[in-house]
Amino acid sequence: MTIERIWSYAPHFRSPEAQDLTGYAVEATDGTIGHVDRQADDSGMRHLVVDTGVWVFGKSVLVPVGVVADIDSHAQKVTMACSRDEIKSAPRFRTDSETLDPEYLARVGKYYRSLPPRQPA
Repeated sequence: MTIERIWSYAPHFRSPEAQDLTGYAVEATDGTIGHVDRQADDSGMRHLVVDTGVWVFGKSVLVPVGVVADIDSHAQKVTMACSRDEIKSAPRFRTDSETLDPEYLARVGKYYRSLPPRQPA
């Protein structure tokens, strides 16, 4: 997982910010978590808002793009470098206004930076 650049895609991705990931399935290291509802680049803090459907009581979660491990355009799937429980335990996303709230984004960034690094598969 990208620790220093949690709000930026890993360097091995080629211009992912130009790609519309809306509707892509989202996989954690241990299963499906939902689909990308929208992506944003507010104040240089790129993130995905993931609709979890019924998995987290019909809520959405905000995930910094530094957590993205893989983007499969052909399969329309985004794979995260963390588990379902780790995503579920992130600071709760309640309203769209939080995507512009520096304090909320700082809490989200701090949480994801604190997760243990993943070993390549």
